[in-house]
Amino acid sequence: MTVLTPEAVRQLAALATEAADDRLADLDTRSVADLATVMNQADAGVPAAVERALPQLVPAIEAAADRMAAGGRLVYIGAGTPGRLAILDASECPPTFSTPPGQVFAIMAGGATAFVTPREGAEDDAGAGRAAVDDADIGPLDTVVGIASSGRTPYVVAAVQRARERGALTVGLSCNPDTALSAAAEHAVEVLVGPEVISGSTRLKAGTAQKLVLNMFSTIVMIRLGKTYGNLMVDVRASNDKLRERAVRIVSTISGAPREAATAALQSSGWSVKPAVLQLVSHIDPEEADRRLARAGGRLRAALEARS
Repeated sequence: MTVLTPEAVRQLAALATEAADDRLADLDTRSVADLATVMNQADAGVPAAVERALPQLVPAIEAAADRMAAGGRLVYIGAGTPGRLAILDASECPPTFSTPPGQVFAIMAGGATAFVTPREGAEDDAGAGRAAVDDADIGPLDTVVGIASSGRTPYVVAAVQRARERGALTVGLSCNPDTALSAAAEHAVEVLVGPEVISGSTRLKAGTAQKLVLNMFSTIVMIRLGKTYGNLMVDVRASNDKLRERAVRIVSTISGAPREAATAALQSSGWSVKPAVLQLVSHIDPEEADRRLARAGGRLRAALEARS
């Protein structure tokens, strides 16, 4: 176990995410109804904090989309709650957008088992953070998003520094101003949510802010990569009854075809929405639909507008 220097102790005490809200000094004496109200009111300020960070977030997403369009990966790195939120967001990309294995993934301090069995000490291992980036073979086309509420987590800061050395686009997402993570990353995104309802419990407002930002990051990148048609999930992986039904509705909505025709087109395309739509709109066979999509870079709108 490392021993913090007096300067490190001072820096930690000065973090907004570690501060105590004096208005809540009697929190343990309040009723359940009052506690629920307090937490709800605290959470209500999180979207506004994210909005204030949009000028930092937008250019980071734009740069990430450009690199991913060229074949790069989106890699999240975190420890504790931020790491778990990162895994959650990354794991939703394959079923929602049919991302191939390894295109979007998360690296968590302590390894995958730390998702369910906390290894809080792992966040202090800067060497492990650097090694994880090397092990993932991070390169110039990749985007690495480091997430740390405090903005000082050694594992995350070191990983982002190493990713930047290897030429990757780097983003630092924290909930404090002027952090070490911000200094390490090319793009600093600081969502300043202030003190938590329970002092230092950054799974609360800070965690909510991180979830909102990661939702925006992955979703907007995927939209820019042509993974939607309008607001329809045209790259959905129809792997169960609910998702197959959603695919039928999407194909029918875009093509104007009745349910029976939409279902038949999906079956002939292996339950892939984009070629099914092209079959129905352009009156072509599945093979030609696949070829048109390939020529359009997988973008349904471009393939429909080309028509030939």
